[in-house]
Amino acid sequence: MTYDLWYWDGIPGRGEFVRLALEAGGIPYRECAREAGQASGLATDWQKARDDPPFAPPYLVADGMTIAQTANILHFLGERHGLAPADMAGRIWVNQLQLTIADAVAEAHDVHHPIAAGLYYEDQKPEAARRALSFRDERMPRFLGYFEGILERRGKWLAGGKRWTYADLSAFQLLEGLDFAFPRRMRTLRPTIPRLRRLQAAVRKLDALKGYLASERRLAFGDGIFRHYPELDGP
Repeated sequence: MTYDLWYWDGIPGRGEFVRLALEAGGIPYRECAREAGQASGLATDWQKARDDPPFAPPYLVADGMTIAQTANILHFLGERHGLAPADMAGRIWVNQLQLTIADAVAEAHDVHHPIAAGLYYEDQKPEAARRALSFRDERMPRFLGYFEGILERRGKWLAGGKRWTYADLSAFQLLEGLDFAFPRRMRTLRPTIPRLRRLQAAVRKLDALKGYLASERRLAFGDGIFRHYPELDGP
């Protein structure tokens, strides 16, 4: 079957974590809001009367279900399409990794919107500067060091074994986003995360992803979760 993926058009955002899994897994899907004539279709579909309404995009429509929350969507895809370990302990572990990545993504977003998502960055610049210092100095090393330590114990991939899982794809996207938003800080941290950098390179080389990553369907960072403001970056 072909899944319907709904997310905002024009930004990679949280939808990109789902796209990477669908693309790497060779899973057919429609990017509904990006199809011709569907620019406003997300708002219409989102407000449909459902017994299982999503709080916010991204959400996936599959088998009569509306599955929301990035980690929840990936848990579903991982189990159904072999993008996670076959055993329960392995699936729970990969979901735990994904939820930790989600925490890191949320904190990266809150650097430039520390007071309210409904305010412009320009309305909260002093607070953003304070939040950025804490995120760069404390939280980035802690998150990245955590994943680096897992790779040190388990090997090439976060779940161990010889094959990637959706958590590896999401770790790749997290690194890509941090590289964009905080290039100076990531250059400083680079010597401390050699295994993560190897994982990032390995995901980029996956045969199933090469075409997508080189295509126009791979949306560029900009006005989304990961934003580059030079004044928020630092060594």
